[in-house]
Amino acid sequence: MNIYVDADACPMNDIIIELGLANNLSIYLVKSYNHYSLQEYPTGVDTIYVDTGKEAADYRILSMANDGDLIVSQDYGLAALAIAKNCLVIHPKGFAYNKGNIDQLLASRYQSAQARKQGIRTKGPKALTESDKQKFTSLLTKIITKNIQ
Repeated sequence: MNIYVDADACPMNDIIIELGLANNLSIYLVKSYNHYSLQEYPTGVDTIYVDTGKEAADYRILSMANDGDLIVSQDYGLAALAIAKNCLVIHPKGFAYNKGNIDQLLASRYQSAQARKQGIRTKGPKALTESDKQKFTSLLTKIITKNIQ
């Protein structure tokens, strides 16, 4: 199992790197050139830069990921496509995307987009909490443990 991170806005990179490397997994941080950084990562962590297009990171992740790989993303569209590819997909807030919840999440995203087009202000995502970090760490640990044995 490899770990692919939609890393432009992922607040959990440090946790992913720590747990992934502790379990000898390869980690790929996929970012747009708009988020270029000179930060150096340990061996086993590769940063892949893509064009600044809206879904460039998503397309790169999908082209690289294989059945059973783990993807970390806040993007419901990417999650839906990755689930269809038999990848495991988790959100930085600590929940797993799956065939049972992805349709509702996509519908909610669509409804919010339609409301914004009509000029209705919608709420943005809630701030990340310590509880979210704990849920994410617990879920990531569980997935890694289950899939590397």
